[in-house]
Amino acid sequence: MTVVFETERLVVRDWADADAERMHDMYSRLDVVRFLGSVPTPMPSLDAAYARIERGRLRNDEERAAGTPYGFWAVEVRASGVVAGTVALVTIDGSTEPDAPVEVAWHLHPDAQGNGYATEAARGAFDRAHAAGIDEVLALTDEENVASQAVCRRLGLSLRGVSAEFYGKPLMTWASHRT
Repeated sequence: MTVVFETERLVVRDWADADAERMHDMYSRLDVVRFLGSVPTPMPSLDAAYARIERGRLRNDEERAAGTPYGFWAVEVRASGVVAGTVALVTIDGSTEPDAPVEVAWHLHPDAQGNGYATEAARGAFDRAHAAGIDEVLALTDEENVASQAVCRRLGLSLRGVSAEFYGKPLMTWASHRT
């Protein structure tokens, strides 16, 4: 299991097969996936979780080999060892273009929400991107996702406005700039 970064309360690491039940429990819930993608789709099975973990592991290995800061990671609470959710640092739509827009995204299990974990994990991902020389990093939120908008505000992100430029639906576009 590769640890990507740590914060005061969190260990951000690759997802492992041992996390499959937790992943499935999280992503099978409509309240977790309702703002993900143009058509929210709950994860259908435990097998789908194992497949997603394998795809993520391969992609993370490729990104590390290429020397990029990108990935899709589990957010583990240090004190309990429980996975609270996901934080991702990705190019939007998986683009490989050198100037592709970059996004930090987060998804938490409902039993982990309200503890500041999303803010803490996202801050670590934004810091990772900026330390790697990425000048601008975005966060995209559904107009109805007030919880993620609050995270963006706590992170000090600038609201650019609403745009349908990404993912085929209107999203609030927030930005962080390297200082």
